[in-house]
Amino acid sequence: QVQLVESGGGLVQAGGSLRLSCVASRSIFSSYLMGWYRQAPGKQREMVARITSGGITNYADSVKGRFTISRDNAKNTVILQMTSLKPEDTAVYYCNTVPPYVAYWGQGTQVTVSS
Repeated sequence: QVQLVESGGGLVQAGGSLRLSCVASRSIFSSYLMGWYRQAPGKQREMVARITSGGITNYADSVKGRFTISRDNAKNTVILQMTSLKPEDTAVYYCNTVPPYVAYWGQGTQVTVSS
């Protein structure tokens, strides 16, 4: 059973930065497209960034130019570097495969951006 553990969230002022990490309990990254998702209160979960095993990235329009996804397959880690944060980025952030596998959803990490 694979576990994905997210960390790095917190409270930050608008314009600030945060670096989120996702570590898997065993190696799955070499085979899978990985993504970062977020869910804001009262809204559906959405994917904000994804990365192929070879490092090709795609971003939601809402975060393009501000967020950067990267991966280290040797360390079973996916990183989301977030800059120029906005209050509308406030959400719980999760990592998972793309498409997401239900059993892999972790607890997520809370990101709160104050105005």
